[in-house]
Amino acid sequence: MKSVIQRVASASVTINNKIVAQIQNGLLVLIGIEDADTQEDSAWLTSKIANLRIFADEQGVMNLSLKDCNGDMIVVSQFTLHALTKKGNRPSYIKAAKSEIAVPLYEKFIAQMEAELGKKIQTGQFGADMKVMLINDGPVTIIIDTKNRE
Repeated sequence: MKSVIQRVASASVTINNKIVAQIQNGLLVLIGIEDADTQEDSAWLTSKIANLRIFADEQGVMNLSLKDCNGDMIVVSQFTLHALTKKGNRPSYIKAAKSEIAVPLYEKFIAQMEAELGKKIQTGQFGADMKVMLINDGPVTIIIDTKNRE
């Protein structure tokens, strides 16, 4: 699983001119799933994101996690995170999981994240054409790939 985690002052997801998710102060998480991903990848990534210390403490040091500051989250599926661009100018998405593999893992990730945070998180809609707006706070952007756990 690949993810792009952005600390945001605000974020929203719009589908067909209707806002389906909207938060203030929290994380916008873009998640891409490939065929080789497993439930173990989902569990590891969930814990990692929920506990990332990227929010400022009283001294202004990034020392707090989303859990510590009770922030909100939007999760958006994004298969294009698995784009292969080595050959030619048209990206290939051959590594991105088909929906029969990706949807259950995406739903499991959301359920695990809600359990980890102890609250409901907001989402986009799997496979939909979404308009994602955000104000990146910092800017803070972290990229995590479960196949490269360093």
